[in-house]
Order: sequence, then structure tokens, then C-alpha cells
Amino acid sequence: MKPPRFAYHDPTTRSEALALLDTYEDEAKLLAGGQSLVPLLNMRLAQPAHLVDINRLPDLADIREEDGYLAIGALTRHRDIERSPLVRRCSPLLAQAVLFVGHAPIRSRGTMGGSLAHADPAAELPTVLQALGGHVCVESRAGSRNIPAEAFFTGPLQTSLTSKELLVEARFPIAPPRTGTAFIEVSRRHGDFALVGLAAQLSLRENGTISAAHLALMGVAETPIRVQQAEAMLLDQHPAEELFNAVAQQVCSDLDPADDLHASAEYRRRVAGVLIGRALQTAAVQTSEVRYA
Repeated sequence: MKPPRFAYHDPTTRSEALALLDTYEDEAKLLAGGQSLVPLLNMRLAQPAHLVDINRLPDLADIREEDGYLAIGALTRHRDIERSPLVRRCSPLLAQAVLFVGHAPIRSRGTMGGSLAHADPAAELPTVLQALGGHVCVESRAGSRNIPAEAFFTGPLQTSLTSKELLVEARFPIAPPRTGTAFIEVSRRHGDFALVGLAAQLSLRENGTISAAHLALMGVAETPIRVQQAEAMLLDQHPAEELFNAVAQQVCSDLDPADDLHASAEYRRRVAGVLIGRALQTAAVQTSEVRYA
């Protein structure tokens, strides 16, 4: 199929792009990597009157460490994230997760901002942002604002971005010392959207107790969900298989996933429990001073 007719805009400055969004509002769609938007256009599930191509905007494709965060520009390709030593050092969880995004050709075109703005509830990068309590930076002609992950994802393929705003950057808190991470997902084939997935990060104190825990599930709700009750159960405890199993059981009892053509609710609930146990053990053994109780 071919996309419907649209007016194509190719701004070269951020102010020009923001002016176009301000002018056309709901009639416009942003084009970055195009890995989600172009199929929607071809299937005519999206029919914008105006397409604003932001690929020539400067200063939106950088990766840097700043104020305790790993800051990643919206136009940064997944492949650049995958290959970045800075990402591996500052956010090993993100470095692991990006390897699950589609296949190499998709990662070569897909962007950080596009993945977050598309807000698929089974997507990897939104799940990591949610797990770590990161935030996005957005701009409009009216000004800029920071939106925490918990307020950014509002539903399947829905965010709190307005039609006049441009997502310019995502910020992930830098992992502290003695931190272990694990990203695990189950899909029919590698590169497919996950049926269930989990992002986990554990940090330990010098005495071996857990000082911080970050857990988020994907594919089990309308958005990636941070499992804060499980995180609270882990705090101040020594890593132990018995503890991890108890956390998994608690999370499973609270989950209420939906049935669909790909998997039943009961399957998703069971798989989530297995992944939690595995991910927590993997994260624990990665920390430099872990000792099982």
C-alpha cells in the first residue's frame, strides 16, 4: 500500500520545526527514523496532512554524561546507543535492552525519541526509562518542560506530549557503583515485540544489602509498569534466591494482564514471575560484592 497524500516539510532548525508544529498541530506528524510511522502511513492507520522531517535538525543526536544522568538526544539511532562505550558504562541496563530492539537494519534507522514517543507497551526503551525513573525533555514555542517517565506514558501508543511539542532528549540516571542489571524478554522470534519482558537493576551497599532496586515489566499492561511494591520488598535486604522468589510471587499475584491473540493473561502472569526471579539473580551476581544469604 501507499501512504495518503501529505505536505512534506524539511526544517533545518529547531525553531523552524517548532513553528511548523505550532501552526499545524494535530494535522502534523514528526518523521525521525520512520520505523513505526512509515508502516502506519502505508497501512493508512495514520493520515497526517503534514509530515515534518526532523532528520536535519542539529544537536539532537548526541550521547553525553551530565548532572548525574546519561542524556541521549532524540535523533540518536539505536545502533549508536548499542555501540556507545559511554552507554555501557553509565547505563548497562539500557545497553542490554537496546540489543532486543528489532534487527540491525531497524536499529540503524530507529531513534531514541521515536521509540519513546511511539510508546508501545511492549517496547524496550520505554521500559528502561520507566524502570530507572528517567525523564524526557520536550520543547515547544511556549517553552520547555521535563516529564518523568511515570507521567509520560499514558496508555498504549499514547503519551503526555502535546501536538505542539518536540521530544528533544531522554535522561537516564547513571548507575551507581556495585550495580548489576538484567534485561530479559520472551518473544516468538528475536526482534519481534515482546510477549513479556523485564528490566531489572540492583545496587548494593558495601555491607552487601540492597540500597536501590529498579524493576519494570512490559507487555503486561497498557504501558510499561514500574513494580514499586517489589522494589520496596528488596530494599535493605541481602540478595537471596528465597527473597527473589517471594518478590516474584507477590508481583504475579498483583498483575492483571489482558488476553490477546498472542498470549493469554495466565501465560503472561506466569512468565512474568519466572523472568523476575531470573533477572534478579542475574543482576545480583553481576554486582561486585554480592553474597547470597
